[in-house]
Amino acid sequence: MSRISLYYYEIAVLGARLKPLTYFSNSQISPYQIVQIPVKNAQKRGVVLREVPKPEFCTKEISEILPLNFTPFQVELAQFISHFYICEIGVAFGVFEPNSSINCAPCEKLNFTKTPNLTPEQTKALNFAKQNAVSLIFGDTGSGKSEVYISLIAEILNSGKQALFLMPEISLTPQMTKRLQGYFGEALGVWHSKITPTKKRQILADFFAGKIRLIAGARSALFLPFSSLGAIIVDEEHDDSYKSASAPRINARDLAIFAAHKCGVQTVLGSATPSLTSFAKQPNFRLKGTYHATHKRYIYDESETSLTPKIKKEISASLGANRQVVVFLPTRANFKYMVCKSCGEIIKCPFCSVGMSYHEKEKALKCHYCGYSAFYKQPCAKCGKSVSEAKKMGTSELLKELKANFPEAKIAKFDRDEITTQRKLEALLNDFNAHKIDILVGTQMLSKGHDYHGVDLAVIMGIDEHLNYPDFRAREKTLALGMQVAGRAGRKGEGRVVIQTLQRAFFEDFLQDYDAFLEEESEDRDPLYPPYTRLLRVLISHKNEAEAAKICASGLEILHGALKAKKLNGLQIIGHGKAGIALIAGKFRYEILLRATTHTPLLKAGALLAHLPVEIDMDPINFS
Repeated sequence: MSRISLYYYEIAVLGARLKPLTYFSNSQISPYQIVQIPVKNAQKRGVVLREVPKPEFCTKEISEILPLNFTPFQVELAQFISHFYICEIGVAFGVFEPNSSINCAPCEKLNFTKTPNLTPEQTKALNFAKQNAVSLIFGDTGSGKSEVYISLIAEILNSGKQALFLMPEISLTPQMTKRLQGYFGEALGVWHSKITPTKKRQILADFFAGKIRLIAGARSALFLPFSSLGAIIVDEEHDDSYKSASAPRINARDLAIFAAHKCGVQTVLGSATPSLTSFAKQPNFRLKGTYHATHKRYIYDESETSLTPKIKKEISASLGANRQVVVFLPTRANFKYMVCKSCGEIIKCPFCSVGMSYHEKEKALKCHYCGYSAFYKQPCAKCGKSVSEAKKMGTSELLKELKANFPEAKIAKFDRDEITTQRKLEALLNDFNAHKIDILVGTQMLSKGHDYHGVDLAVIMGIDEHLNYPDFRAREKTLALGMQVAGRAGRKGEGRVVIQTLQRAFFEDFLQDYDAFLEEESEDRDPLYPPYTRLLRVLISHKNEAEAAKICASGLEILHGALKAKKLNGLQIIGHGKAGIALIAGKFRYEILLRATTHTPLLKAGALLAHLPVEIDMDPINFS
């Protein structure tokens, strides 16, 4: 009787914060094949990392070898994520969409002959991008960055490779989809969080079969099973939505840059308002001017956030000329918070240390962090009285005021409360472009990637709130947002922009000169802030505040010990203690903030703390 050979494998449980586990099988399995394995009392998916010698301890058997694996491109990215963002390899692999081991067709050369007619400057930008592994196209709104992207994509697809067009989640509009389809037809697949599971399965089937060669999508599209990726376009590269707010805290833009250097993928970053980090670190091409002759007039309303006579006058003028208006306000709901009239206490969420927002339609107070809601007539937690007043207007309240002042106008809201599906997004944009809506009121969603050719007035309200955030990037993010909203007006012809602000000088200096802003901002940040240093944030979150404080203290003790032993040369501990928002979803939050001129000491520090129940955030962008 022949003896059955057993093989032993180190396997990472997908998405689990566990060290790799060892299992056996009577089959030989290739590295990065996906298998089904027993973990405690449940069946989990895992990825085979390597074959190992027979261990001295008992092992369980692999339950099933699945017809799925990870591509070499995905393996490179996952290993980098595990190393750079300091997480278990199973967590890193857990963000990827597996590759089908069957029904995969090789990429063939295509023949897309329809391409944009480039201007001489656009041709220079295209050639610049092709000459650099990573490049930044710093192009004014309307300067034709998209034509450069499309031309590069056509060349990549015609060479027999795949391409990826990344956009911020809220920029995934029907307009860009239709534009790409006009050039690439059925070779285009669109991938983001609002795509249904059924649609995703169809996209993957066509992707595996080689029918889809270009993916346009949000951050998650980077984790699809590309087998021959030739180019990544990162549009609106400055946008914070490329950075994950949960573990692993990756930045898709930075992963695209890694892919360029490690995997030979041509990577192009693009923005009208590039981040200072990209501008300082990547070779860039300045693409100036606009396709359409436009002229904007900037009007300043130096007042607190409210619907003032000056704003009403400008809206009335646009409506009288049968033109459309967009109104930006950073806060959704009716009001951002409620204040007790008796003692002045803000009515807070019982599970988060933030004020609850008032939603009049539901007669409710809602927490925008954990989702808790309660009847709006809440007694004050401090004095027990139930008379409160609303503070800091949101989009729903502004909508109500606009309807009262302009009863004949057709007014709609454009925020996350209203736009909950892709279908609603498409329907609202179609109605607005068909001039079925006169005034569109919205949050940051309003500013992203939408061409509104009937708009001659953009009103920017509440923007000082962004400028006053305790964040080293507050000026950069605020100016980018202001320029994006302003760019919605006068896409063709005359346009007006009303900016309601008490900090007029800042906007007057830079709203029409982002180049000058980058120069001044660079001087201000050097040498303490990125891009001249690197930051790492250690976030502690626990239901017991004493335990959270204890973990924070343990982390500090480890770091101070390593610094004393000179194991972390160049590292600075620049802050620690309670986080800006000290309680979210019933968990108390503490943080440690580290700084260094290079990432090396930060990685060492993160590795020293990885055994603690903490979350490591390399290159953080959120400090609340």
